[in-house]
Amino acid sequence: MAEPLKNIYNTPYIEHLAQKLNVKYPSFDKFGFISSVLCDSWYEMALKQRIRHIAINLNNFIPLSYQDQLAILKSVSKDFFSLQAVFFQDFVEVFGLDDFKNSIDALGIFTIDSTSEFAIRHFIVKYEDETMKIMKQWAKSKNEHLRRLASEGCRPRLPWGIVLHKFKKDPSKVLEIIELLKNDTSLYVRKSVANNLNDISKDNPKLVQEFVKNNNGNGKELSWICKHASRTLLKKGDIETLKLFNLQPLSDVIIKNFICEKNVKIGDSLNFSFLLSTTKPIQNIRLEYAIKYLKSNKTYTKKVFMLSQGTLDFGNKTFVKKQSFRDMTTRKHYAGEHFISILVNGEEKVSINFNVIN
Repeated sequence: MAEPLKNIYNTPYIEHLAQKLNVKYPSFDKFGFISSVLCDSWYEMALKQRIRHIAINLNNFIPLSYQDQLAILKSVSKDFFSLQAVFFQDFVEVFGLDDFKNSIDALGIFTIDSTSEFAIRHFIVKYEDETMKIMKQWAKSKNEHLRRLASEGCRPRLPWGIVLHKFKKDPSKVLEIIELLKNDTSLYVRKSVANNLNDISKDNPKLVQEFVKNNNGNGKELSWICKHASRTLLKKGDIETLKLFNLQPLSDVIIKNFICEKNVKIGDSLNFSFLLSTTKPIQNIRLEYAIKYLKSNKTYTKKVFMLSQGTLDFGNKTFVKKQSFRDMTTRKHYAGEHFISILVNGEEKVSINFNVIN
């Protein structure tokens, strides 16, 4: 079983943090800090709770002005990286929201070795114009981490981050950032741009369709952004979006011999297979399967999975697949009738039912 993500913060890590803080701030009570962080409730805390708990203890054990606290933390942060280091940004989010200038400067520094995408959103909410002005400057930075933050930080629906409701309703300021970054040389940045557009597509699909109309085909990298940005609309079978990628209904494609196990136990995998037949070569085909999952309230939710996309020679092609029904943090399975279907260019060709059992 996979190690819980919250365990990226373990005893050696907290001890290492305390040691580095003591070097930069000799008055730092490293043993008191370690004891306070690794309290009785520590082991029950979820990941985000641990991040916040560390940030609060940093404030408690560095009893200085906010500006002096930041000076110490900016120096110490150079020894900490990636997701593990986001407690520095969380500190800014909790204790620096009333100090825009120093906090924004700190978030720009902290994001270089980690990411400030979660904390920056609170500053967008409180100081929208000022923060977006800074993010436009970051979008032109030579540093790809700052450029990525300019996009990732203003995604309307960033996972794990607070929702930016104003940008869900009107993402025009977000699109200004995207225009600055859509031809970025860094794949790291381009992925963020595509994910940002995909967020926008969930509330403002026509804006993303317009972006695709204006940009698809203008280079390999930009075309990739358009495709990745449209993935939610494509999975929904949105007709206008399918047309933009020349994915028309295909009457010449037939699904035969669709075989699926009638029962699958929770924790096991569902095996299924089918034969795809066409009487002529197909230049552009998107083949997917969809599962309608039974929910706890007896309604259904649909999830679409990609099988293949590209050209297809005439004749028959067999597909053999399996789908896991192991419970995950993002999906819990329930016993009862489910449905599986095969989609060709967004069109459902065939569907059958099966049972999930305990």
